[in-house]
Amino acid sequence: MSATTDTQQGLQIGEGAVARIRQLIENEGNPALKLRIGITGGGCSGFQYNFSLDDKVGDDDLVFSEGGVGVVVDETSLPFVAGAVLNFKADMMGAYFTMDNPNASSTCGCGSSFSV
Repeated sequence: MSATTDTQQGLQIGEGAVARIRQLIENEGNPALKLRIGITGGGCSGFQYNFSLDDKVGDDDLVFSEGGVGVVVDETSLPFVAGAVLNFKADMMGAYFTMDNPNASSTCGCGSSFSV
């Protein structure tokens, strides 16, 4: 069963991420969209973050809300991101979501993959 939960129970969403998610939703013109975070095997460190927009929430999904936007994490991926902080960064290398993840024992240089 899907559940909406506050950010204290699993994933925190930084102000920069809230602003970027809001902007992406406005650009798409679909207020039902949420940012989905998934974890897959791969990347240079073992696991890889996947970010996508999704307007569906499944039975095994948890929705974390902050500032009027939602972030969806499925139950399988949640242990990998529990306690993490989602942010958005824009610099000379580009603009991208970042995860400050206390579960990661190491990360790759670009921050898109990690190991536990």
